[in-house]
Amino acid sequence: MRAPLLTVRPPAGERLDPPFGFLDRNAGEGVLDSECMDALSEILRVIRLDSAIYINAELSAPCCLDTPESRLLAPMLAPTGGHVIIYHLIREGRAYVQTLEGERFALSPGDVVTFPHGDRHLLGSGDTIQPIDVRAALPGVLERRLDLLHVGGGGARTRLICGFLSCDPHLGQTFLGGLPRLIKINIREDPSGQWLENSLEFSVMQAARREAGGDAMLAKLSEAVFAETLRRYLRHLPQDQTGWLAGARDPDVGRALTLLHQRYADPWTLAGLAKEIGLSRTVLMERFRHFLGVPPMTYLTRWRLQLGARALTTTSRSVAQIAAESSYESEAAFNRAFKREYGLPPARYRRDKTGQHAPAAK
Repeated sequence: MRAPLLTVRPPAGERLDPPFGFLDRNAGEGVLDSECMDALSEILRVIRLDSAIYINAELSAPCCLDTPESRLLAPMLAPTGGHVIIYHLIREGRAYVQTLEGERFALSPGDVVTFPHGDRHLLGSGDTIQPIDVRAALPGVLERRLDLLHVGGGGARTRLICGFLSCDPHLGQTFLGGLPRLIKINIREDPSGQWLENSLEFSVMQAARREAGGDAMLAKLSEAVFAETLRRYLRHLPQDQTGWLAGARDPDVGRALTLLHQRYADPWTLAGLAKEIGLSRTVLMERFRHFLGVPPMTYLTRWRLQLGARALTTTSRSVAQIAAESSYESEAAFNRAFKREYGLPPARYRRDKTGQHAPAAK
């Protein structure tokens, strides 16, 4: 079953947030606490949202772009093999986005529509016409860098910025798996969002003029846009929602997630984790399982192995070194756990993924 779609608009009269500030956990229903933001910040740091690629575009009606699923675009956008997240920010004018199921959403200035799983979709303005294949057009677009791209039939104009973010495909699934297929928010409805939008547009202009630091600033702002999307999504999750992000919103489970991600190599036990959080082992186990579907130590084991798998494919460190960094007492213990999780021993996993043999331990 496909995950649902979600649009987020704050209720009328909701208070404004300071730019990227942590929110008061006692300020009322629907407001995130610092533990949630800490857990979210930590996992975003680890999965490494990489160098966003942007398209600075002006559509004139009628116009329609057919964006394929991001795995087909990844060789051009993320040559290292990352998962690609797609989003579109409407700067001026009106547009629409349509899913494969035929559901259409109107887009207004300030709207950000995000496809966390990189689903295929149509983006257009005006009357429906034969869509342009983005996959075929993308190489030429990328050569232009951030020069303004004009597409369409010459009618009403829509200015937008299209962003493509890559992240580790395995580590990203830890929390991406619980996200809907589409998230729509508006960032013009409070000062923090307005600041983010203006900063993004300014950085796009700098990068288009090849000014020093423009690309680096865009990469940081791309993380901020995605983090802001998730933050607003979290604020409006139903109270009975489960999954990684819902767990991060829970004060105690969020604290547990932060500790396990920040100090994953520590010799954690359920008793030690529960003591640090201030809960009984039974309560922590029940709450963690409710949101994440597994006990805390099982979650930690899988996370360590995911980090190990990334190290095998992105570094030249030996299996023994990676085992030690993953808090395993021996290389043999790491090998057994890794094979249970991935179906292959670490050395063969590295060879199959990279074509390289593991270096000998020193």
